[in-house]
Amino acid sequence: MSRKDRINRLLQSFADQEIDAILISRPENRYYLSGFNGSDGYLLITSRKQVLATDFRYLEQAQRQSPGFPIFRISGPAENWFPELVDEPGINRLGFESRHVTFYHYRELSDIIRKKKLPFRLIPVDGLVESLRLIKEPEEIELIARAAAISDAAFSYAASIIGNGISEQELAWAIERFMREKGSEPIPFNVIIGSGDNSAMPHISPSQRTIHPGEPIIMDFGARISGYSSDLSRTLCIGGRDETFRKVYDTVLGAQLTAIAMIKGGMSGEEADNIARIVIEEAGYGEAFGHALGHGIGLSPHEAPRLGHGSTEPLTNGMVFTIEPGIYIPGWGGVRIEDTVVMEDNKVRVISKAEKIGV
Repeated sequence: MSRKDRINRLLQSFADQEIDAILISRPENRYYLSGFNGSDGYLLITSRKQVLATDFRYLEQAQRQSPGFPIFRISGPAENWFPELVDEPGINRLGFESRHVTFYHYRELSDIIRKKKLPFRLIPVDGLVESLRLIKEPEEIELIARAAAISDAAFSYAASIIGNGISEQELAWAIERFMREKGSEPIPFNVIIGSGDNSAMPHISPSQRTIHPGEPIIMDFGARISGYSSDLSRTLCIGGRDETFRKVYDTVLGAQLTAIAMIKGGMSGEEADNIARIVIEEAGYGEAFGHALGHGIGLSPHEAPRLGHGSTEPLTNGMVFTIEPGIYIPGWGGVRIEDTVVMEDNKVRVISKAEKIGV
């Protein structure tokens, strides 16, 4: 689907939202619609025109990445350029991305509208572009698969170097360096490494703690290609594993494989979550699985859909998401196994291929 088609689909949502135009500020949404990936700028979309606004640093980049879009130069405080940018007949209600715009920025724009007597008002909207991004096009899925191939290779590399007194921080940097050298853009989120009782904290930052034999080691990381992310978690125990690790690991793996096999198109995110949750609860670890089963992934490392309690949206073909059950026991450690998957033909196809070895 071309960016023009994406914009036309967005325009079709204006009537339901009762807006005449929208000011896109979230970088992922701006990139999705225009191809411009600079860190600062706006995309003004009306039924008559689409304008990409950015400052001097990104003018040449915007022209190269977004041919066909008029480029508007931002310079100085917003009151110097905002009125000119939105000087378009027929704008009475200007939508803005309420989850991205800070209260400070909203108040700044509101003051400009009042002082300059601009003939419109700001309307908060939520998730318009995100709803378009929810169903991935084949080209997007291919980019995610390329990112997943890099994170798969990074896991194999990480498994080969664990030992000999390596610390969590050293392992995290080795993984990140490996992915960048294999072609990943800046990684979508900081590498998570938790060893021993640190692995009981699902999103622990790597520390200087040395990794020891006989303890769980959670590794969670992703690569990025052309803006699209992968997400992978694996848990290892080197040098022999005790009975607790064996039981916990097998429970988590069983929950994940059951979910992969049983999640079908049309299920809600909550129903998908329950598939894995029942396996963990029946093993006696229900209270130790405190997060959702998964989340969407694409231009953002966490996006819709959500697979968890209260998620009523049906899972449909073209959605890309993670399946990542986990068990976390304070004082002992944790186990999480995560794959990036895509819904195709109303069933799950696993994109990531890293081995689930445990030891």
